[in-house]
Amino acid sequence: MQRLFLSFLLPVPAWRRTSRVLLAGGLLLAGFAAAAQQPVSVPEPLLAAAPARPTDFLPAAFHKQRRELLRAQLPPRSVAVVFAAPVRNRANDVDFIYHQNPDLYYLTGYPEPDAVLLLFKEARTAAGQAGVTEALFTQPRNPAREQWTGRRLGAAGAKKQLGLQLAADNKEFAAAGINWADFDHVLFTNLPTDTRDDAGDAGDLHSLVATFRQQAGVPADYNSTVSELSNVIRRNGIRNAKGVSGYVASEAKENPALANAPLIKAYLAAATDAARQAAINANPPGRFDEGVLNDALDALRAVKTPEELVLLRRAIRISAVGQREVMKLMRPDMGEMDVQGLHEYVYRRYGAEFQGYPSIVGAGANGCVLHYETNDRQRLDNDLVLMDCGAEYHGYSADVTRTAPPGGTFSPAQRQVYELVLAAQEAGFAACRPGADFDAPNKATQDVVASGLVKLGISKKKEEFRKYYPHGASHYLGLDVHDRGSYSPLKAGNVITVEPGIYIPAGSPCDPKWWNIGVRIEDDVLITATGYENLSAEAPRTVADIEQLMAVPSALEAWQLPVLK
Repeated sequence: MQRLFLSFLLPVPAWRRTSRVLLAGGLLLAGFAAAAQQPVSVPEPLLAAAPARPTDFLPAAFHKQRRELLRAQLPPRSVAVVFAAPVRNRANDVDFIYHQNPDLYYLTGYPEPDAVLLLFKEARTAAGQAGVTEALFTQPRNPAREQWTGRRLGAAGAKKQLGLQLAADNKEFAAAGINWADFDHVLFTNLPTDTRDDAGDAGDLHSLVATFRQQAGVPADYNSTVSELSNVIRRNGIRNAKGVSGYVASEAKENPALANAPLIKAYLAAATDAARQAAINANPPGRFDEGVLNDALDALRAVKTPEELVLLRRAIRISAVGQREVMKLMRPDMGEMDVQGLHEYVYRRYGAEFQGYPSIVGAGANGCVLHYETNDRQRLDNDLVLMDCGAEYHGYSADVTRTAPPGGTFSPAQRQVYELVLAAQEAGFAACRPGADFDAPNKATQDVVASGLVKLGISKKKEEFRKYYPHGASHYLGLDVHDRGSYSPLKAGNVITVEPGIYIPAGSPCDPKWWNIGVRIEDDVLITATGYENLSAEAPRTVADIEQLMAVPSALEAWQLPVLK
């Protein structure tokens, strides 16, 4: 699944908006907002009194090791700064369930908003404590707010449960006494910009970012996109000059301001590799940089540890079982939303907290829309149903797609297209081995699809395959469904998808018998020392296996709800 994420702005903190609603309803909470601002001493037993939660989250030692590995890659006299994700507003006084910045979660395990992590290459003094190499500033404990929005760790809880060397309230960040001028390199991932200022909270994310920018001296005109493109040029600009030049030029065309950035301007003007290298040499990274930290996190997160693989395997197996159970139950008189609900019921039943991304359930023409998410067709009828669905378990996301006929049997045309996609996927699997170029599985699937479309008479030339197969076959998988990774040659421990597809919308220049057939088959693959392991193999892929499974009764077959009139 290839996906574009949207950002949603936070207008007013949820606890404050909720209190307004209750005040309007007649409850006397006049002192709530004032009380919520006061520092509160919270006895430690309150944390222990929380209801029992799952015990198989990543341990504090994992996150500690990740911090140390990252810190080891930092240049001398540097600091790495990683902020929590913003809270996203859904509508009015309702926020989306909070999802932490995966980088911050990877490095700390901290699940709450309004926080910032600092990693120092050399030991420093921060918040009055000498010899500090890591510091996390967190939202404070506050029983008045916690009654409304849930328990918090607070600084003491973060230090004790997450093993941070220094943990302090976020309101102390501005007065932590960090000597920013002493750093030759101030490194960060993209700074949150979609934040709203809570004037009553000096430690909210808006204030943390503003304090950092002011104290560290980040220029007001600092441009994250310029930094990103400059890093792409420095990393790939010689070995893939044609591709990088095209990408950078297209970005600069959409945003003319980028074209005046010194490195971008000089690189696009260069006609030879020597001139391109000279442009790169003349424009080294500045004191404020995103490339170093992004490259280091890409490399770390791309290779999964045994602890991570336990959680990924769980998420993927839950998703594969979901595909199996839905195939058993799916019928032509169901709707897309029924199918979506069944997948997501299975996820919850097995303890997966969320979906890794909005479920895609597209029947017929809807299956030809790559990121179709409406899922509101009322009847599946006998059109193929493309189900791109993945469970998220303890932060780790699966990404599994199957395509099946609601009636239990593929039509001749559906079968031919399906088996072409399956053959392409098998070729992609064969290319999955350590040392292979990351794009090798993609190229293998493209070759099979291009030839097969001509053989079926859907395309006249191999070069036309992009019309029906417009996306790539692989991406990394982990804490993000499109996870961080270096896109360098495959390594043991990488988890990637192999997901070829063919989509033939109505009106395509081919025989109408092919119209409205959309097929994608997607599996989650672990690169091993000798080859690969298909982690989602439990979900059937062949025509025979799918048709055989769809003839098996489902455990949910007798589940009948009242008819609503």
